[in-house]
Amino acid sequence: MNYYVSQGRAIRRIVTLFDTIEDLITENDRRYEVEDDAESSLDEDRLQIGFVTLTTALSWLPKKATEMDYDDYSHMLKLLRQGADSARGDDTSKLKALVAEWVNRELKPDPPVDADDKHSCGFTNNACGKLLCPAELDWNNPVVRAGICDRSDGHIVTDLSFPAFLYDKYTANPNDLEEGLFKSRVLLQAYKAVFTSPSSAKDIEGDGDGIDVIQNNRRANKSVFGVKVKKHVRFALSSVTSWQSIDGNFDYEQFWQTIVDFFERAPGRTAQRRIDVLLEWWTRKVFGRNNRNDLTSMAKANMSVNALARQRAQRDDADFDSS
Repeated sequence: MNYYVSQGRAIRRIVTLFDTIEDLITENDRRYEVEDDAESSLDEDRLQIGFVTLTTALSWLPKKATEMDYDDYSHMLKLLRQGADSARGDDTSKLKALVAEWVNRELKPDPPVDADDKHSCGFTNNACGKLLCPAELDWNNPVVRAGICDRSDGHIVTDLSFPAFLYDKYTANPNDLEEGLFKSRVLLQAYKAVFTSPSSAKDIEGDGDGIDVIQNNRRANKSVFGVKVKKHVRFALSSVTSWQSIDGNFDYEQFWQTIVDFFERAPGRTAQRRIDVLLEWWTRKVFGRNNRNDLTSMAKANMSVNALARQRAQRDDADFDSS
């Protein structure tokens, strides 16, 4: 695989899901041409955050860009974009099958979800409907189910509602809609399938306690809330047969931006602390416990690496004394 194509695969996963690389670079260039105290719009701020994340993920990019002529630079961006879009397609295809398997195993719908038949998904399937149902509505209520399927007033599904699959146990607390948000089983499975491996998605039962291994996995701080996964899960559950940014009344791009803003535009310090706790929870869930600091000095001394070093030193000392 071409180097730039392989590097570009990270862009849709940890940088931006919809913005183009060119738009990110253009916004950064624009800021060099205006006064430092010039005001910027929310969309411009989002693009700039995306550019900073891009140059963090691909730290070689700014220097490389200055060394290239225009044609080579344009070709490089084309290859990066190709890698980004191919990774999104690969992940969409992968999760379409995996999400169906997980839903069938956990919720045991009858008939089961068929990953090869998208018409069996969406709100026509009871299990998919339960997970796609807006958090403020009760899928178990026949009136709600009928209203959603008929798109009646008060039951139109849009990106202004968090789907139930984002919540722990797929149930929201209407009096505290932040409780359990982004802690669902299927989200953890999807994240691990994309960012670690499909087989690792089978192991998500850890209690989330222990050392915060985010210190040893810095990349997790930004990618762990990988909002692209949430979009992919919704697409996998829906009845839409091919990827498109708008599904009926549901705008995936706005859905993505709402989740990004949840993490990056906290209304205050208290909300930010809750986000930090949530990110730490995700990191422990994904990477597991780190018990290294629990080891006593005696236990470390008796481990083979330290024991061998001690034995070798003792042999040298003995040889020196005997000579």
